[in-house]
Amino acid sequence: MLWRDGRLHEGTVAPFDLTDRGLLLGDGVFDTAMALRGTVVAEEAHLARLAEAAAALGFRFDEEEARTAMRAVAATLERAAIRTTVTRGSGPRGLRPPVEPRPVLWASAAPLRSGLVFSDLSLGWSVIRRNETSPGARHKTLGYLDAVLAAEAAARAGDDEALFLNTAGRVACAGTGNLFAVFGRVLVTPSLSEGVLAGIVRARLLALGPGLGLTPTERPVAPEALAEADAVFLTNSLRLIAPVQRIAERDFASAGHPVVRALQAALSAEIAQACGVAPEGEAGRAPEPSPTEPGLARVPHPCAQSDEPDLGRGRVALA
Repeated sequence: MLWRDGRLHEGTVAPFDLTDRGLLLGDGVFDTAMALRGTVVAEEAHLARLAEAAAALGFRFDEEEARTAMRAVAATLERAAIRTTVTRGSGPRGLRPPVEPRPVLWASAAPLRSGLVFSDLSLGWSVIRRNETSPGARHKTLGYLDAVLAAEAAARAGDDEALFLNTAGRVACAGTGNLFAVFGRVLVTPSLSEGVLAGIVRARLLALGPGLGLTPTERPVAPEALAEADAVFLTNSLRLIAPVQRIAERDFASAGHPVVRALQAALSAEIAQACGVAPEGEAGRAPEPSPTEPGLARVPHPCAQSDEPDLGRGRVALA
């Protein structure tokens, strides 16, 4: 289902200006969100991020039109993955943007794949580096070729996702999500300045962590430090929290880890309260925290003397 020019259209084909800069130059932004029973999960956060990304590229669009489009396509399916796309519009030949851009906006919806939410995955290192100096690394722009090529290479290697380092050799993110590592009660994710997208679920987990007895931390992470983690997981708006079972040759028992289970349960409960249905649907449900999990006080910490692990260096390489 497609929303364009103020109304819904059947199918995925619509007239399009072939001079549009989004088509010719990747000059535009997009957002992906989950919708359950017609409700867009974290709607305001998705709209704000889309507007911030467009502003970073130097143009603005009608946010209320975007809201209308998202809600319209969300209402067409019980469980949906919705994508909202905004280009700068058409312009004269060349790279310089038009003085008065006329953005083009549309939204589409597809069924949310059964079993996707909270499913585990394996990661492999990409040979492509994430450019932390580029605005394209911090916003969801239409120029996604690095992620496309990395995803293809990961699939050929038998991995579900590609994991990127930045140009400084530190951990950045996966091709479609943010990365978290668990060290005892410390929940670590790379800083946004490392070339990381400001993920919606990422932000929510950083906020939820203290209430679960965790210490959320944003900081640079060396790839070797991941070998010392108790658990690793990926986050995005469709998978939500995906336990990582392997990075290259290093295996992790992330799916059953109490911190991962507690975060999954907390996020599932929030979404169920907002949408009237759990995000897992009939295919599964979030793990219930075990009796040993309240406050996570009994989670063993690898560094007894400190809750702050040294993530700048490590002893075991993952690549």
